[in-house]
Amino acid sequence: MAEDLPFEKPITELRTKIAELKVFTAEKEIDLSGEIEKLESRLEQLEEDIYGNMSPWDRVQIARHNNRPTTHDYIDRLFTDFLELHGDRLYGDDEAIVGGIAKYKGRPVTVIGHQRGKGTKENLRRNFGMPHPEGYRKALRLMKQAEKFNRPIINFIDTKGAYPGIAAEERGQSEAIARNLVEMAGLTVPVVCIVIGEGGSGGALALGVGDRIFMLENSTYSVISPEGAAALLWKDAGQAQRAAETMKITAPDLKELELIDGIIPEVRGGAHRDVEQQARSIDETLEQALEELGKISRETIVEKRYEKFNRIGPYDYVNGTNAGN
Repeated sequence: MAEDLPFEKPITELRTKIAELKVFTAEKEIDLSGEIEKLESRLEQLEEDIYGNMSPWDRVQIARHNNRPTTHDYIDRLFTDFLELHGDRLYGDDEAIVGGIAKYKGRPVTVIGHQRGKGTKENLRRNFGMPHPEGYRKALRLMKQAEKFNRPIINFIDTKGAYPGIAAEERGQSEAIARNLVEMAGLTVPVVCIVIGEGGSGGALALGVGDRIFMLENSTYSVISPEGAAALLWKDAGQAQRAAETMKITAPDLKELELIDGIIPEVRGGAHRDVEQQARSIDETLEQALEELGKISRETIVEKRYEKFNRIGPYDYVNGTNAGN
């Protein structure tokens, strides 16, 4: 059973009462179907009220849920013949990023994504989904390979951010992220990016320069975590909830700001409630996006990608400022 979050407590309590009544009915052979039906109707309304009016902080908690589906969960359900490729050909392999070749509805594609672990042991192995520079260099290697063989690229974004440790900085963390931004901007094949959990800082953006950018309904995408923003703004990480509400980091906010192309609806209560159904929702959006992008020539796609990001905020090269602010 999925782990319930604090704001879901009223729903959990009502579900427990319904379950207890059903057990009591079976054991005592007493007909309580009327009472159960009323409680189930009340539960339906309660779920609509709570899940239909979630705060930004509620969405942050769902995006961080321990059971939230990962890149591998979606690869297993959306693609066939997945062949994972390893290493950056410079230093080593980073398991915080997975990637390889697969088929999507019979068409060869390249799939890349951040990969968190499930459980302590796997999280340690995957560094909690926070890549080192070799992870980003592996991703870039696979993207350039995709360009060579004219394969669309599908990126799943789900990271708190790039690993900030000394070793990562010594191996060129900032340079690796910056190079990905530059190279992705010039790729001549379609790039579809989907934020499936947390999209944190440059660690997320290093896989996020795409022709189409989508977010799951309860995912987040931001330059810094709510805790980090609270620590900077108010010298108190405990005000993360206030920061989340101020930062405009949720899918509805970013769609309104025209920073993403669309929102993929989630299963009520979060993607972790029904991974199969969530994968089907992603499938519908992904198929449409690839169909649209497949009609654009390789010569035109770079130009359109430039126009897309230029609309977000053109850069004034003379004065060194963002002209869109």
